[in-house]
Amino acid sequence: MIADLLRLSLFPALMAFAASSDLFTMTIPNRVSLLLIAGFLVLAPMSGMSIEQFGWHLAAGAAVLVAAFTCFAMGWIGGGDAKVAAAAALWFGFAHLLDYLLYVSLFGGALTLLLLGFRQWPLPYPFHGQAWLTRLHAQDTGIPYGIAIALGALMVYPQTEWIKAVDVARFTLH
Repeated sequence: MIADLLRLSLFPALMAFAASSDLFTMTIPNRVSLLLIAGFLVLAPMSGMSIEQFGWHLAAGAAVLVAAFTCFAMGWIGGGDAKVAAAAALWFGFAHLLDYLLYVSLFGGALTLLLLGFRQWPLPYPFHGQAWLTRLHAQDTGIPYGIAIALGALMVYPQTEWIKAVDVARFTLH
C-alpha cells in the first residue's frame, strides 16, 4: 500500500513542485532532483524491478544528464532544468524516454513562444508589484523550462509501469 501511494504521489508532486518553483523563482532546488533520484532508488526494488531494468533506467538518466548538461553549457537551459530532466528520465528508462523528450520539446517550444509574445507587450500596471511576474516578463530573463519538463513528465508518467503496477482496488471505497 505504501509503495502504491508513493508511486501515485511522489513523482507527480515533485514534478509539480519543480514547475512551480521554476515559474515563481526561475530556479529548481537541487533537493527536487535528489528526491526524485532517492524515490527511484527506493521504489525500484520495492516494485520488483530487475537488475537489468534498473541498469537501463540508470543509463537513460545518464544519457539525458549528458545531453542536458551539454544544453546547459551552451546556455540553452539552466542547471536545475538539466538535473531535473535527467532525474525524471531515470524514472522512465528507455521505454518511455522518447515520448518524454518529445512532450518536453513540444511544451518547451509552446512555452517559449508564449513567453516571447508575452514579453512584447507592456506589463499591466496592477501586475508590477508581483516580483515573479516582473521577472518572467523581463526580456533578459530566460525561459522557465522546468515547466515544460514537468508537463512532459506528467504526460508520460500515467503510461509507465509505475502507475500500471498500482493496485487500484486498495483505494476504492466499499
